Formats: sequence, structure tokens, C-alpha cells
Amino acid sequence: MSLAHTGLIFGRWTRASYRQPALIAFTLIQPAIWLLLFGQLFQGVVHIPGFGDSSYIAFLTPGIVMMTALMTSGWSGTAFIQDMERGVMDRMLASPVSRGGLMAGQLLSNASTTLIQTILVFAIGFAAGARYDGGVDGYVVTIVASMLIGTAFGSLSNAVALLTRQQEALIGISQFVSLPLTFMSSIMIDPAVAPHWVNVAARFNPVDWATIAARESLAAGPDWSSVWRHCGYLLAFTLIVGWLSTRAFRTYQRSV
Repeated sequence: MSLAHTGLIFGRWTRASYRQPALIAFTLIQPAIWLLLFGQLFQGVVHIPGFGDSSYIAFLTPGIVMMTALMTSGWSGTAFIQDMERGVMDRMLASPVSRGGLMAGQLLSNASTTLIQTILVFAIGFAAGARYDGGVDGYVVTIVASMLIGTAFGSLSNAVALLTRQQEALIGISQFVSLPLTFMSSIMIDPAVAPHWVNVAARFNPVDWATIAARESLAAGPDWSSVWRHCGYLLAFTLIVGWLSTRAFRTYQRSV
């Protein structure tokens, strides 16, 4: 039954997104702007002694994939807040729909957007000169890692929405979390030339786990033990956050 509920909720949110062409265009254009902007702005960093890649656009592309998944998922909770304001959430919770289905269906809809964004970023990176020797396996790992990041932080965004019920609070918390996680990772800079404290913080950063897994899997000689280890961390984090965020429905119902 929970799978059926998930499918119904997924269909609802997917149809709703198709009715907002401006939003679709923005979510697809934004990662392209990031990749081309940062790719041009920081391309000189490859000349820093110790930087491990000769092509900055090739280094940056997997990072922008993860950055896009993180930033986009941070807005996931706005859909829940709109449902609360319209009274839809209360009707949903009073129906037989499972709480897990309510959460998973919406997150799967977001994950489909992340998939399209990932493919687009790779296409732009390829056009800009990025090349990878990791083959199909590398692309698959990158897609899975980006969807896990999107699901994890989409869950957090939904939980914040259920707990605060305020758009302003959600936006503020989302920015407070996403920006430090982005810059305390290897998205834009090789860890070899980053400050030591950034490398220490990155060890506990899920965004960096996803970025490392993607870059390693796309390399000519992937360190698969590192890939699977970081993917394992990421999967565990996603499952824990998803479970905790589903429990936020209880807090929301008690406070209504």
C-alpha cells in the first residue's frame, strides 16, 4: 500500500511541476550558468602547484552536479508549506495515505528533476571540453550520488517546513546550511590546495562524500573502495535523514 501511495504522490507532484514551465526552465538553466560562470572565473586555479587536474572544467563538472542537487533540494519544503497554507496537508494527513508515501513521493519527483539536471550539466561540460575515462559506470555513480544528495537534503527541507511552517524560516535555514556545505567541500577546489581545516570539515560533509565518489568513479583508474565507502556513507545519511523527516509529520500534527 505504501508503494501505491508513493506512486500517487509522485504523480501529483510531477504533474504540478509540468504546469510551471518557468520553474522548469529556471531549474535547468541555473546549473548551466553555475558551470560556465565558475568554470571561467576559476579556471586559473589549475596552475596552482599541487592541483591534481589539468582541466578545471573536467574537475568542476561533477562538483556542480552535486551543488545543483543540494541547492535545488533546499527548496523542496516550499511545496509542503504551500500545501499547509491551502489546507491540503491537513486533508492529506487525515486520509489513509501513509506518511512515508507522502514524503517519498515528493522526494522521488524532486529526484527526477535532479536526474535531468545532472544529464544537462554533463552535456554542457562535455561541450566545454570535459572528458572522462571512467565510462558508463562513472556516470551512473555520479547520477546515483546526486540523487542521494538531493533526497537527503530534500528530506531535511521538508522536515524544516513541517516544523517551522514558515517560508522565510525555510529559506534562511536552507541558505545557512547549503552555502557552508558547498564551500567546505571539494566542489570547486582540489583538497590538496585547500586549507587544512577545510579538509577536516569535508570529511564529515555529505556533499563532499558525493563529490569524491563522482570524481573517483569518473577517473581513468577509479579507486572503487573509496567510491563504495563514500557512497555507503551517503546512503546511510540519506536513510537516517529520511526516517527522521518522516517523523516530523507527528510534530506538525501535534502543533496544528
